[in-house]
Amino acid sequence: MQAISENPDGVINQIFRRSKALIGMIHCPPFPGSPRYRGESLNQIYDACLRDAEFLVNNGLHGLIVENHGDVPFSKPDDIGPETPAFMAVVVERIKRNFDVPIGINVLANAPITAFAIARATDSAFIRVNQWANAYIANEGFMEGRAAQAMRFRSALRGEGIKVFADSHVKHGSHSITSDRSIGELTRDLDFFDVDAVIATGHRTGDSATMEEIEEVADATSLPVLVGSGVDADNIAQILTRASAVIVASSLKKDGVWWNPVDPEKVRSFVTAATPALET
Repeated sequence: MQAISENPDGVINQIFRRSKALIGMIHCPPFPGSPRYRGESLNQIYDACLRDAEFLVNNGLHGLIVENHGDVPFSKPDDIGPETPAFMAVVVERIKRNFDVPIGINVLANAPITAFAIARATDSAFIRVNQWANAYIANEGFMEGRAAQAMRFRSALRGEGIKVFADSHVKHGSHSITSDRSIGELTRDLDFFDVDAVIATGHRTGDSATMEEIEEVADATSLPVLVGSGVDADNIAQILTRASAVIVASSLKKDGVWWNPVDPEKVRSFVTAATPALET
């Protein structure tokens, strides 16, 4: 495979100090200013995030991503107010005080510049971006990749150490604009635009990427491939035969619902199922 990016292929080992990693999601509750916020105190919000972090990290996950998933319906990047990164930075800082694991930032919807600002302020390891290159029709409307702006902003912050994990075929939307390009070509576009790892997902939250899609993504790049949706105790062993890491969320929540608290027993069962594949 011809190299089209100078980025090294060992970012999972670099960040997590292991060849394969399990990354849990902190789905932040609605922040003040978002439609679903109902007057909870800030300590209630921060404590809910800390509780989920405790259950995930203390039961064996290797890292976390902090995401403003409670802020639905999500704003487009230019409409996100200054309150969102302020609240998220406090969440990250409180988690970092209590747990020594790598943390990533995902600001919805598709706001890598805001994510870089939070990551730089909190010394976080990476950001996740749903649409890094090209464009698609999202739930929020037309969504463009913002790689050029975001990378220049990262350079201005002297934040080159913050890595970029980006989705190859982002969920929750229509890809008719790029329907003439295969998932493999979309993956190589990410590689060309200097991401550090590529994420394969299903069609919506909790929907798993197929092994065929994972294979197509992995065959198109030498960068690490993650699976970012629909991972559970039943499929983790198979997924880790081809992926370097997984991002796991809904399957570790009570009743499998993303807005519920993390269920520590589900985390333990998941880690038990993953352990043989982690050791190969």
